Amino acid sequence: MDSQTLYSRLPSIDKLLLQPGLADALQRHGREAVLRALRQRLDMARRHIREHGSLPVWASDEAPLLNVVRHELAERQQLQMRPVFNLTGTVLHTNLGRAQLPEAAVAAVMQAMRAPVALEYDLDGAGRGHRDQAVSELLRELTGAEAACVVNNNAAAVLIMLSTMAAGREVIVSRGELVEIGGAFRMPDVMRQAGCRLVEVGATNRTHLRDYAEAIGPDTALLMKVHTSNYAIEGFTHSVSEAELARLAAARGVPLVTDLGSGALADMTRLGLPAEPMPQQMIAAGVNLVSFSGDKLLGGPQAGLIIGDAAWIARIQKHPLKRALRCDKMTLAALEATLRLYLEPENLPQALPTLRLLTRPQQAMQQQAERLCPALRPLLDEAFVVGSEPCLSQIGSGSLPVDRLPSWAITLSPRDGRGSTLDSLSRALRALPRPVIGRVQDGRLWLDLRCLEDEAGLMANLAQLPFAGPETHS
Repeated sequence: MDSQTLYSRLPSIDKLLLQPGLADALQRHGREAVLRALRQRLDMARRHIREHGSLPVWASDEAPLLNVVRHELAERQQLQMRPVFNLTGTVLHTNLGRAQLPEAAVAAVMQAMRAPVALEYDLDGAGRGHRDQAVSELLRELTGAEAACVVNNNAAAVLIMLSTMAAGREVIVSRGELVEIGGAFRMPDVMRQAGCRLVEVGATNRTHLRDYAEAIGPDTALLMKVHTSNYAIEGFTHSVSEAELARLAAARGVPLVTDLGSGALADMTRLGLPAEPMPQQMIAAGVNLVSFSGDKLLGGPQAGLIIGDAAWIARIQKHPLKRALRCDKMTLAALEATLRLYLEPENLPQALPTLRLLTRPQQAMQQQAERLCPALRPLLDEAFVVGSEPCLSQIGSGSLPVDRLPSWAITLSPRDGRGSTLDSLSRALRALPRPVIGRVQDGRLWLDLRCLEDEAGLMANLAQLPFAGPETHS
Protein backbone atom coordinates (compact mmCIF):
# COMPACT_ATOMS: atom_id res chain seq x y z
CA MET A 1 0.00 0.00 0.00
CA ASP A 2 1.46 3.39 -0.97
CA SER A 3 1.96 6.21 1.50
CA GLN A 4 -0.81 8.38 0.08
CA THR A 5 -3.34 5.63 0.63
CA LEU A 6 -2.12 5.13 4.17
CA TYR A 7 -2.39 8.84 4.94
CA SER A 8 -5.97 8.84 3.61
CA ARG A 9 -6.93 6.11 6.05
CA LEU A 10 -6.19 8.38 9.02
CA PRO A 11 -9.47 9.89 10.29
CA SER A 12 -9.91 13.65 10.53
CA ILE A 13 -9.90 15.35 13.91
CA ASP A 14 -13.44 16.63 13.35
CA LYS A 15 -14.67 13.10 12.76
CA LEU A 16 -12.88 11.80 15.87
CA LEU A 17 -14.34 14.54 18.05
CA LEU A 18 -17.84 13.38 17.14
CA GLN A 19 -17.22 9.78 18.22
CA PRO A 20 -19.21 8.65 21.30
CA GLY A 21 -16.02 7.09 22.67
CA LEU A 22 -14.57 10.58 23.27
CA ALA A 23 -17.61 12.07 25.02
CA ASP A 24 -16.40 11.24 28.53
CA ALA A 25 -12.87 12.45 27.76
CA LEU A 26 -14.19 15.77 26.42
CA GLN A 27 -16.27 16.28 29.55
CA ARG A 28 -13.48 15.30 31.92
CA HIS A 29 -10.45 16.92 30.27
CA GLY A 30 -11.92 19.65 28.06
CA ARG A 31 -11.82 20.23 24.31
CA GLU A 32 -8.36 21.84 24.22
CA ALA A 33 -6.60 18.94 25.96
CA VAL A 34 -8.40 16.36 23.79
CA LEU A 35 -7.50 18.25 20.61
CA ARG A 36 -3.85 18.39 21.61
CA ALA A 37 -3.78 14.64 22.32
CA LEU A 38 -5.47 13.81 19.00
CA ARG A 39 -3.09 15.99 17.00
CA GLN A 40 -0.05 14.48 18.69
CA ARG A 41 -1.24 10.95 17.98
CA LEU A 42 -2.05 11.68 14.32
CA ASP A 43 1.37 13.32 13.90
CA MET A 44 2.95 10.17 15.34
CA ALA A 45 0.97 8.03 12.88
CA ARG A 46 2.13 10.15 9.90
CA ARG A 47 5.72 9.88 11.09
CA HIS A 48 5.36 6.11 11.35
CA ILE A 49 4.04 5.98 7.77
CA ARG A 50 7.02 8.01 6.51
CA GLU A 51 9.57 5.88 8.31
CA HIS A 52 8.04 2.40 7.97
CA GLY A 53 5.53 2.57 5.09
CA SER A 54 2.72 1.21 7.26
CA LEU A 55 0.13 2.27 9.81
CA PRO A 56 0.93 1.70 13.49
CA VAL A 57 -1.32 -0.92 15.05
CA TRP A 58 -3.11 1.60 17.26
CA ALA A 59 -4.01 3.75 14.20
CA SER A 60 -5.42 0.92 12.07
CA ASP A 61 -8.94 1.76 13.25
CA GLU A 62 -10.73 4.54 15.15
CA ALA A 63 -11.45 2.41 18.24
CA PRO A 64 -7.82 1.60 19.18
CA LEU A 65 -6.78 5.17 18.36
CA LEU A 66 -9.40 6.57 20.73
CA ASN A 67 -8.37 4.07 23.42
CA VAL A 68 -4.78 5.27 23.21
CA VAL A 69 -5.84 8.92 23.41
CA ARG A 70 -8.11 8.30 26.42
CA HIS A 71 -5.30 6.45 28.18
CA GLU A 72 -2.81 9.24 27.50
CA LEU A 73 -5.21 11.90 28.78
CA ALA A 74 -5.75 9.93 31.98
CA GLU A 75 -1.99 9.37 32.39
CA ARG A 76 -1.32 13.11 32.16
CA GLN A 77 -3.53 13.66 35.18
CA GLN A 78 -1.94 10.84 37.20
CA LEU A 79 0.00 12.31 40.09
CA GLN A 80 3.60 11.17 40.35
CA MET A 81 3.53 11.73 44.12
CA ARG A 82 0.82 9.21 44.88
CA PRO A 83 0.23 6.80 47.76
CA VAL A 84 2.25 3.58 47.88
CA PHE A 85 2.33 0.56 50.15
CA ASN A 86 5.58 0.83 52.11
CA LEU A 87 6.63 -2.79 52.64
CA THR A 88 10.35 -2.01 52.73
CA GLY A 89 10.69 -2.45 56.48
CA THR A 90 11.89 1.15 56.90
CA VAL A 91 9.31 3.14 58.85
CA LEU A 92 10.74 6.63 58.26
CA HIS A 93 11.70 6.11 54.63
CA THR A 94 13.17 9.31 53.18
CA ASN A 95 12.25 8.42 49.60
CA LEU A 96 8.69 7.57 50.62
CA GLY A 97 8.00 10.78 52.54
CA ARG A 98 9.22 9.92 56.05
CA ALA A 99 6.58 10.21 58.79
CA GLN A 100 2.94 9.46 58.07
CA LEU A 101 0.91 12.30 59.54
CA PRO A 102 -1.72 11.70 62.22
CA GLU A 103 -5.37 12.20 61.28
CA ALA A 104 -5.49 15.36 63.38
CA ALA A 105 -2.72 16.87 61.25
CA VAL A 106 -4.41 15.78 58.00
CA ALA A 107 -7.64 17.50 59.10
CA ALA A 108 -5.74 20.64 60.09
CA VAL A 109 -4.00 20.82 56.71
CA MET A 110 -7.28 20.38 54.81
CA GLN A 111 -8.83 23.17 56.86
CA ALA A 112 -5.86 25.46 56.21
CA MET A 113 -6.09 24.81 52.46
CA ARG A 114 -9.84 25.34 52.20
CA ALA A 115 -10.31 28.55 54.17
CA PRO A 116 -8.52 31.69 55.32
CA VAL A 117 -6.71 31.02 58.61
CA ALA A 118 -5.20 33.10 61.38
CA LEU A 119 -1.64 32.61 60.12
CA GLU A 120 -0.16 35.99 61.03
CA TYR A 121 -3.21 37.51 62.66
CA ASP A 122 -3.63 38.11 66.38
CA LEU A 123 -7.25 37.21 67.12
CA ASP A 124 -7.08 38.85 70.56
CA GLY A 125 -5.66 42.18 69.46
CA ALA A 126 -6.97 42.20 65.86
CA GLY A 127 -3.49 43.04 64.64
CA ARG A 128 -0.55 41.33 63.03
CA GLY A 129 0.72 38.26 64.83
CA HIS A 130 3.67 35.91 64.23
CA ARG A 131 3.26 32.71 62.23
CA ASP A 132 5.49 30.73 64.62
CA GLN A 133 3.53 31.72 67.73
CA ALA A 134 1.26 28.69 68.19
CA VAL A 135 4.05 26.19 67.55
CA SER A 136 6.46 28.16 69.73
CA GLU A 137 4.07 28.10 72.69
CA LEU A 138 3.57 24.35 72.35
CA LEU A 139 7.30 23.66 72.14
CA ARG A 140 7.93 25.81 75.19
CA GLU A 141 5.38 23.82 77.16
CA LEU A 142 6.63 20.44 75.94
CA THR A 143 10.38 21.06 76.29
CA GLY A 144 10.81 23.68 78.99
CA ALA A 145 12.66 25.98 76.58
CA GLU A 146 12.33 29.75 76.84
CA ALA A 147 11.36 30.17 73.19
CA ALA A 148 11.16 28.38 69.85
CA CYS A 149 10.96 29.02 66.13
CA VAL A 150 10.31 26.99 62.98
CA VAL A 151 11.96 26.77 59.55
CA ASN A 152 11.40 24.41 56.63
CA ASN A 153 13.78 21.58 57.64
CA ASN A 154 16.56 20.79 60.09
CA ALA A 155 19.32 21.61 57.59
CA ALA A 156 17.81 25.08 57.38
CA ALA A 157 17.68 25.23 61.17
CA VAL A 158 21.41 24.52 61.41
CA LEU A 159 22.18 27.04 58.67
CA ILE A 160 20.25 29.90 60.25
CA MET A 161 21.61 29.18 63.75
CA LEU A 162 25.19 29.32 62.50
CA SER A 163 24.53 32.37 60.30
CA THR A 164 22.97 34.23 63.23
CA MET A 165 25.42 33.25 65.95
CA ALA A 166 28.77 32.68 64.27
CA ALA A 167 29.13 34.41 60.88
CA GLY A 168 32.81 35.36 60.41
CA ARG A 169 33.88 33.56 63.58
CA GLU A 170 34.94 30.10 64.77
CA VAL A 171 32.73 27.12 65.60
CA ILE A 172 34.28 24.25 67.56
CA VAL A 173 33.06 20.74 66.67
CA SER A 174 34.35 17.26 67.42
CA ARG A 175 35.99 15.64 64.39
CA GLY A 176 33.82 12.54 64.92
CA GLU A 177 30.63 14.63 64.48
CA LEU A 178 31.33 16.18 61.07
CA VAL A 179 28.54 14.16 59.52
CA GLU A 180 27.26 13.84 55.99
CA ILE A 181 23.59 13.04 55.59
CA GLY A 182 21.37 12.44 52.55
CA GLY A 183 21.98 14.48 49.40
CA ALA A 184 25.65 15.15 50.26
CA PHE A 185 24.66 17.54 53.07
CA ARG A 186 27.94 17.92 54.96
CA MET A 187 28.37 19.85 58.17
CA PRO A 188 31.61 21.56 57.03
CA ASP A 189 29.86 22.75 53.85
CA VAL A 190 26.99 24.20 55.86
CA MET A 191 29.45 26.06 58.06
CA ARG A 192 31.16 27.58 55.04
CA GLN A 193 27.79 28.63 53.64
CA ALA A 194 26.98 30.27 56.97
CA GLY A 195 30.29 32.15 56.89
CA CYS A 196 31.78 30.29 59.86
CA ARG A 197 35.28 28.96 60.34
CA LEU A 198 35.29 25.34 61.43
CA VAL A 199 37.63 24.29 64.24
CA GLU A 200 37.92 20.50 64.52
CA VAL A 201 38.88 19.00 67.86
CA GLY A 202 39.66 15.50 69.06
CA ALA A 203 39.98 12.39 66.91
CA THR A 204 37.44 10.52 64.84
CA ASN A 205 36.67 8.07 67.62
CA ARG A 206 37.62 9.97 70.80
CA THR A 207 37.09 13.58 71.85
CA HIS A 208 37.62 14.86 75.40
CA LEU A 209 36.48 17.94 77.29
CA ARG A 210 40.02 19.29 77.32
CA ASP A 211 40.03 19.28 73.50
CA TYR A 212 37.19 21.80 73.50
CA ALA A 213 38.68 23.83 76.35
CA GLU A 214 42.06 24.17 74.63
CA ALA A 215 40.46 25.26 71.35
CA ILE A 216 38.39 28.11 72.80
CA GLY A 217 39.90 31.46 71.92
CA PRO A 218 38.93 35.12 71.48
CA ASP A 219 37.33 34.41 68.09
CA THR A 220 35.23 31.44 69.24
CA ALA A 221 31.55 32.06 68.53
CA LEU A 222 30.14 28.83 69.91
CA LEU A 223 30.62 25.15 70.73
CA MET A 224 28.55 22.70 68.72
CA LYS A 225 27.42 19.12 69.26
CA VAL A 226 26.05 17.13 66.32
CA HIS A 227 24.09 13.97 67.05
CA THR A 228 25.49 11.27 64.74
CA SER A 229 22.07 9.86 63.92
CA ASN A 230 23.02 8.25 60.59
CA TYR A 231 26.06 6.21 61.66
CA ALA A 232 27.71 4.74 64.74
CA ILE A 233 31.31 4.30 65.82
CA GLU A 234 31.94 1.28 68.02
CA GLY A 235 34.90 0.09 70.04
CA PHE A 236 37.48 2.44 71.58
CA THR A 237 35.38 5.61 71.67
CA HIS A 238 34.67 8.62 73.86
CA SER A 239 32.52 11.71 73.47
CA VAL A 240 31.64 14.61 75.71
CA SER A 241 28.09 14.93 77.00
CA GLU A 242 25.99 18.05 76.51
CA ALA A 243 25.91 18.62 80.28
CA GLU A 244 29.73 18.67 80.49
CA LEU A 245 30.00 20.95 77.46
CA ALA A 246 27.31 23.28 78.81
CA ARG A 247 29.28 23.82 82.02
CA LEU A 248 32.44 24.56 80.03
CA ALA A 249 30.60 26.87 77.64
CA ALA A 250 29.00 28.83 80.50
CA ALA A 251 32.33 29.16 82.31
CA ARG A 252 34.05 30.47 79.17
CA GLY A 253 31.21 32.75 78.10
CA VAL A 254 30.33 31.07 74.79
CA PRO A 255 27.00 29.47 73.79
CA LEU A 256 26.48 25.77 73.14
CA VAL A 257 24.35 24.55 70.23
CA THR A 258 23.18 20.97 69.59
CA ASP A 259 21.88 19.55 66.31
CA LEU A 260 19.81 16.55 67.41
CA GLY A 261 18.58 15.53 63.97
CA SER A 262 15.75 13.10 64.78
CA GLY A 263 14.55 14.90 67.89
CA ALA A 264 12.23 12.49 69.75
CA LEU A 265 9.88 14.36 72.09
CA ALA A 266 8.65 11.09 73.63
CA ASP A 267 10.82 8.77 75.72
CA MET A 268 11.47 5.90 73.30
CA THR A 269 12.51 3.50 76.06
CA ARG A 270 9.05 3.69 77.67
CA LEU A 271 7.67 2.35 74.40
CA GLY A 272 10.13 -0.53 74.27
CA LEU A 273 12.27 1.20 71.63
CA PRO A 274 15.99 2.06 71.66
CA ALA A 275 16.92 5.22 73.56
CA GLU A 276 17.14 8.47 71.62
CA PRO A 277 18.29 11.85 73.05
CA MET A 278 15.40 14.24 73.63
CA PRO A 279 15.33 18.03 73.09
CA GLN A 280 13.97 18.63 76.59
CA GLN A 281 16.95 16.74 78.03
CA MET A 282 19.31 19.03 76.14
CA ILE A 283 17.54 22.14 77.47
CA ALA A 284 17.68 20.77 81.02
CA ALA A 285 21.42 20.10 80.54
CA GLY A 286 22.03 23.78 79.78
CA VAL A 287 22.30 23.79 75.97
CA ASN A 288 21.53 27.26 74.60
CA LEU A 289 19.92 26.18 71.31
CA VAL A 290 18.71 22.78 70.10
CA SER A 291 17.56 21.97 66.56
CA PHE A 292 15.70 18.87 65.37
CA SER A 293 13.45 17.58 62.59
CA GLY A 294 9.67 17.53 62.44
CA ASP A 295 9.23 14.56 60.11
CA LYS A 296 11.34 11.92 61.83
CA LEU A 297 10.68 10.56 65.31
CA LEU A 298 8.48 13.56 66.10
CA GLY A 299 6.03 12.11 63.57
CA GLY A 300 4.96 15.36 61.90
CA PRO A 301 5.57 17.27 58.67
CA GLN A 302 8.96 18.31 57.29
CA ALA A 303 10.20 21.18 59.44
CA GLY A 304 13.23 22.33 61.37
CA LEU A 305 12.51 23.20 65.00
CA ILE A 306 14.80 25.40 67.09
CA ILE A 307 14.30 25.73 70.85
CA GLY A 308 16.33 27.45 73.54
CA ASP A 309 17.28 30.85 74.92
CA ALA A 310 14.75 33.58 74.14
CA ALA A 311 17.46 36.12 73.28
CA TRP A 312 19.01 33.88 70.62
CA ILE A 313 15.60 32.88 69.21
CA ALA A 314 14.69 36.56 68.89
CA ARG A 315 17.85 37.20 66.88
CA ILE A 316 17.14 34.24 64.61
CA GLN A 317 13.60 35.51 63.99
CA LYS A 318 15.05 38.82 62.77
CA HIS A 319 17.70 37.26 60.51
CA PRO A 320 17.13 37.89 56.75
CA LEU A 321 17.25 34.12 56.11
CA LYS A 322 14.21 33.52 58.30
CA ARG A 323 11.77 34.77 55.68
CA ALA A 324 13.42 32.63 53.00
CA LEU A 325 13.30 29.55 55.22
CA ARG A 326 9.90 30.01 56.83
CA CYS A 327 7.16 27.37 56.69
CA ASP A 328 3.86 27.73 54.86
CA LYS A 329 0.43 27.55 56.48
CA MET A 330 -0.07 23.84 55.67
CA THR A 331 3.18 22.83 57.38
CA LEU A 332 2.44 24.95 60.43
CA ALA A 333 -1.10 23.60 60.68
CA ALA A 334 0.15 20.00 60.53
CA LEU A 335 2.94 20.70 63.01
CA GLU A 336 0.66 22.38 65.53
CA ALA A 337 -1.86 19.53 65.36
CA THR A 338 0.94 16.95 65.78
CA LEU A 339 2.45 18.73 68.76
CA ARG A 340 -0.94 18.98 70.47
CA LEU A 341 -1.06 15.18 70.53
CA TYR A 342 1.98 15.25 72.83
CA LEU A 343 -0.15 17.07 75.43
CA GLU A 344 -1.97 13.73 75.96
CA PRO A 345 0.93 11.27 76.30
CA GLU A 346 -1.22 8.23 77.16
CA ASN A 347 -2.91 8.42 73.75
CA LEU A 348 0.25 9.18 71.79
CA PRO A 349 1.35 5.62 70.81
CA GLN A 350 -1.93 5.06 68.98
CA ALA A 351 -2.67 8.60 67.77
CA LEU A 352 0.75 9.10 66.17
CA PRO A 353 1.34 6.76 63.19
CA THR A 354 5.12 6.81 63.56
CA LEU A 355 5.00 5.48 67.11
CA ARG A 356 2.13 3.11 66.31
CA LEU A 357 4.13 1.49 63.50
CA LEU A 358 7.39 1.39 65.45
CA THR A 359 5.73 -0.39 68.36
CA ARG A 360 3.74 -2.99 66.40
CA PRO A 361 4.28 -6.40 68.00
CA GLN A 362 5.96 -9.02 65.84
CA GLN A 363 3.17 -11.50 66.58
CA ALA A 364 0.59 -9.20 64.96
CA MET A 365 2.65 -9.07 61.76
CA GLN A 366 3.12 -12.84 61.78
CA GLN A 367 -0.64 -13.35 62.03
CA GLN A 368 -1.09 -10.89 59.19
CA ALA A 369 1.32 -12.88 57.02
CA GLU A 370 -0.59 -16.09 57.77
CA ARG A 371 -3.79 -14.44 56.52
CA LEU A 372 -2.24 -12.95 53.40
CA CYS A 373 -0.09 -15.80 52.08
CA PRO A 374 -2.96 -18.13 51.02
CA ALA A 375 -4.60 -15.26 49.11
CA LEU A 376 -1.32 -14.33 47.41
CA ARG A 377 -0.44 -17.75 46.02
CA PRO A 378 -3.14 -17.90 43.29
CA LEU A 379 -2.26 -14.39 42.09
CA LEU A 380 1.32 -15.33 41.21
CA ASP A 381 0.41 -18.16 38.84
CA GLU A 382 2.75 -20.62 40.55
CA ALA A 383 5.75 -18.65 39.32
CA PHE A 384 6.87 -17.96 42.89
CA VAL A 385 7.18 -19.74 46.18
CA VAL A 386 5.21 -17.66 48.68
CA GLY A 387 6.41 -17.94 52.26
CA SER A 388 6.81 -15.91 55.41
CA GLU A 389 9.49 -15.58 58.05
CA PRO A 390 10.83 -13.24 60.72
CA CYS A 391 12.99 -10.31 59.69
CA LEU A 392 14.32 -7.03 61.07
CA SER A 393 12.84 -3.61 60.31
CA GLN A 394 14.64 -0.30 60.75
CA ILE A 395 13.48 3.07 61.98
CA GLY A 396 15.14 4.94 59.10
CA SER A 397 15.94 8.50 58.01
CA GLY A 398 19.13 8.58 60.03
CA SER A 399 17.37 7.54 63.22
CA LEU A 400 19.07 4.84 65.30
CA PRO A 401 21.07 3.37 62.41
CA VAL A 402 22.35 0.29 64.25
CA ASP A 403 19.21 -0.81 66.08
CA ARG A 404 16.67 -3.06 64.37
CA LEU A 405 13.07 -3.95 65.23
CA PRO A 406 11.77 -7.56 65.17
CA SER A 407 9.32 -7.81 62.28
CA TRP A 408 7.71 -10.33 59.92
CA ALA A 409 7.71 -10.50 56.12
CA ILE A 410 6.12 -12.30 53.23
CA THR A 411 8.84 -13.66 50.94
CA LEU A 412 8.49 -14.30 47.20
CA SER A 413 11.07 -16.60 45.60
CA PRO A 414 11.11 -17.21 41.80
CA ARG A 415 10.76 -20.91 41.05
CA ASP A 416 13.11 -20.59 38.06
CA GLY A 417 15.76 -18.94 40.27
CA ARG A 418 16.22 -16.08 37.81
CA GLY A 419 16.89 -12.56 38.96
CA SER A 420 15.08 -11.29 35.86
CA THR A 421 11.88 -12.99 37.02
CA LEU A 422 12.21 -11.29 40.40
CA ASP A 423 12.82 -7.94 38.68
CA SER A 424 9.69 -8.46 36.57
CA LEU A 425 7.61 -9.02 39.68
CA SER A 426 9.09 -5.95 41.37
CA ARG A 427 8.23 -3.82 38.33
CA ALA A 428 4.70 -5.24 38.17
CA LEU A 429 4.14 -4.40 41.85
CA ARG A 430 5.41 -0.85 41.32
CA ALA A 431 3.08 -0.46 38.30
CA LEU A 432 -0.09 -1.21 40.29
CA PRO A 433 -2.65 1.59 40.85
CA ARG A 434 -1.16 1.94 44.33
CA PRO A 435 2.46 0.83 43.92
CA VAL A 436 3.77 -1.82 46.29
CA ILE A 437 7.38 -1.23 47.37
CA GLY A 438 9.34 -4.07 48.95
CA ARG A 439 13.03 -4.93 49.09
CA VAL A 440 15.06 -7.50 47.15
CA GLN A 441 17.50 -9.46 49.27
CA ASP A 442 19.09 -12.92 49.04
CA GLY A 443 17.33 -13.75 45.78
CA ARG A 444 13.86 -13.04 47.17
CA LEU A 445 11.41 -10.15 47.31
CA TRP A 446 10.65 -9.32 50.93
CA LEU A 447 7.36 -7.62 51.81
CA ASP A 448 7.93 -6.43 55.38
CA LEU A 449 4.54 -6.01 57.05
CA ARG A 450 5.51 -3.54 59.76
CA CYS A 451 3.91 -0.57 57.97
CA LEU A 452 0.91 -2.43 56.56
CA GLU A 453 -2.30 -1.25 58.23
CA ASP A 454 -4.66 -1.39 55.22
CA GLU A 455 -4.66 -5.14 54.69
CA ALA A 456 -7.88 -5.20 52.65
CA GLY A 457 -6.62 -2.36 50.47
CA LEU A 458 -3.42 -4.23 49.70
CA MET A 459 -5.27 -7.36 48.62
CA ALA A 460 -7.69 -5.40 46.43
CA ASN A 461 -4.70 -3.72 44.85
CA LEU A 462 -2.83 -7.00 44.30
CA ALA A 463 -5.90 -8.49 42.63
CA GLN A 464 -5.02 -6.26 39.65
CA LEU A 465 -1.53 -7.76 39.39
CA PRO A 466 -0.86 -8.63 35.72
CA PHE A 467 2.21 -10.75 36.46
CA ALA A 468 1.76 -14.37 35.42
CA GLY A 469 5.23 -15.86 35.26
CA PRO A 470 8.47 -15.15 33.39
CA GLU A 471 7.08 -15.88 29.90
CA THR A 472 4.64 -12.98 30.19
CA HIS A 473 7.51 -10.51 30.57
CA SER A 474 10.09 -12.02 28.28
